[in-house]
Order: sequence, then structure tokens, then C-alpha cells
Amino acid sequence: MKHILIIEDDANIAELERDYLQLNGYSVDIDRDGAQGLKKALTGIYDVIIVDLMLPNKDGYEIIKEVRKKHEIPIIVVLAKSEDIDKIRGLGFGADDYLTKPFSPAELAARVKSHIHRYQRLMGKNISTEVLVCRGLEINTASHKVFINGKEVQLTTKEYELLVFLASNPNIVFTKEHLYDSIWGEDYYGGTATVPVHIQRIRKKIEKDPANPEYIETIWGTGYRFNSD
Repeated sequence: MKHILIIEDDANIAELERDYLQLNGYSVDIDRDGAQGLKKALTGIYDVIIVDLMLPNKDGYEIIKEVRKKHEIPIIVVLAKSEDIDKIRGLGFGADDYLTKPFSPAELAARVKSHIHRYQRLMGKNISTEVLVCRGLEINTASHKVFINGKEVQLTTKEYELLVFLASNPNIVFTKEHLYDSIWGEDYYGGTATVPVHIQRIRKKIEKDPANPEYIETIWGTGYRFNSD
């Protein structure tokens, strides 16, 4: 069972996060004090740390900096406001992702699962195969080649990375913002509008009918998901 640490001084938010993550099969600890939360975070027993920025005794920025000196554990920042400077500062201090209050508990669970998966791949753990296969679509992550019904299709680097990310996290809905941050990162000076453009290009190359995709689905008002069913 994966172990999650929530450092959040708002009891209602912390308990909502804990309850939903527990429903998704995670073991969860909560600490409402920044200094105490940091002590727990430094133990290295957690698979993901979810941290608010505004905390008593030690703020989220300090926690992130101290954890990054010892561990590469995925860190998700929770923001009470949406100013870009807070997002940039949080990511610049070493956080992997952010969510702005209010957010959907389902989105939090999806982010946690995604970052655990990415961390395991980075560390070389639990990688069962180098080939992702789904209904005629084959992605060979060793050779970086993609095939549809045995025929190779040519993808750009970003198209390939986006397809692999979605296919590696099947049936999880990701927002444009999450996909943009995961594939392009904070140093890319484009914008989230590039995500649907790349999705459309991928669909033209792998879908029988790009207007009615069977692999990469649009979840209106939310984002995209890879349908493995």
C-alpha cells in the first residue's frame, strides 16, 4: 500500500483529501503543523507528499527545500490562491505539481497516482513491460516507436511523450494544465493551448476516425483520458 503525507492546517480540507485518498487505496497521514510535518516528510517513508504553502511554524516553501535536500519523493503543492508567482515559486523550490483550491478530490487522486507511477518509472521500479498495447495500438518505449495494427506511425517528440504519458495512466482524466506541466514544463513559453493541438495531431495519426476517437477521449469541461477499455 502506498503511503501519503498531507501537511495542511485546514482540518476540513485535510480530512477531505485523506478520506478520498483512502477510498482509492492509499494509507494517509495528516499533520497540521509545518515543523512537525517536515519531520515526518524527512523520514522518507512516504510515496507522495501533499503540502499547503501557508502553514504554522514552517511554510510550505521551507518544507519543500528541506525535503529536496534528502529525497526525490513527488511533492504536490496546494495553493490557496491562483497567482502564477506562487505556482512558479513552489515548482522552483522543487515541487512536482500544484493544485489550486478549491479542487476536485478526484483530480487529487489522479495526480497522486500519476506521480507515483512516474516516480517508479524514474527509479526503475515495477516496470512490467517496455511495450504498451491496446486494441491494435502498440507503443514500444525502448525503441520509441508507435504502431497501429502493425504499421509504424511517425510522431514528433512531444506527440510521443504526450501519448506515452496518457497511455501509461489509462482511464485517468487529466486537465490541459496538468498535461502541459507534465510534458512541456514551466520553462516552455507556449501555453496550454498547445495541448489540444497536439491531441488532434496524435488522433489523426492513430485513430480510425479522429472525430470519434477510441483511444484519447475528450472529457468535456475537464480534460482528456486514454481509454483502455
